[in-house]
Amino acid sequence: MVYIVAMSKIKALINPVTPFQQNAPIIFCEETKKCAFVDPGGDLEVLLASAANNDLIPEKILLTHGHIDHAAGATELANTLNLEIIGPHIDDKFLLDELEAQGSMLGLSAQNCTPDQWLNDGEIVSVGNATLNVFLTPGHTPGHIIFFHEPSKLAIVGDVLFAGSIGRTDLPGGNYTQLIESIKTKLWPLGEDIAFVPGHGPPSNFKVERSTNPFVSGNNL
Repeated sequence: MVYIVAMSKIKALINPVTPFQQNAPIIFCEETKKCAFVDPGGDLEVLLASAANNDLIPEKILLTHGHIDHAAGATELANTLNLEIIGPHIDDKFLLDELEAQGSMLGLSAQNCTPDQWLNDGEIVSVGNATLNVFLTPGHTPGHIIFFHEPSKLAIVGDVLFAGSIGRTDLPGGNYTQLIESIKTKLWPLGEDIAFVPGHGPPSNFKVERSTNPFVSGNNL
């Protein structure tokens, strides 16, 4: 199933891929049709077809974090299309360095990944004529980041927040207290009327999650 989140200047095509059914959104600038592949964890033929079917122009690859389901296909895609890989934060290097080993254990195709650019809190990245803000949001992984396009009120949040849940913190480098702090100090200040694309499952918005998500609603945050 493909969910489409339509906004003013940035749109996102959301393609679930791999046995993990991880969302690998393709975000694109409406004005230029230039696009970025976000978290291409695998099934690259699905992503390439989605971009081609929508007449998009591949510009770069963006990573929110280094887990295998989000980054396993990044190097192959970069080599295929001659694109740069940008993000995540360097604190996820230990995960990207072990993708092949993890893939062997899980029976998945994966290549280690060395981004062309690491990202820090407060930096910006462009997709076509659109500019996205970068926020460091550790907790699920130490170097997890999110991308936010303010004019479109759209956030790409990886595995920080889901519809009705939050990211796991029991994997190497995970930290529950950090994750809740990231949601509280980095996501919520962006506003309640922010739609977000999570790393798994359907899109939602911050207002709904602040009201109904049992992990981050009411007195729980």
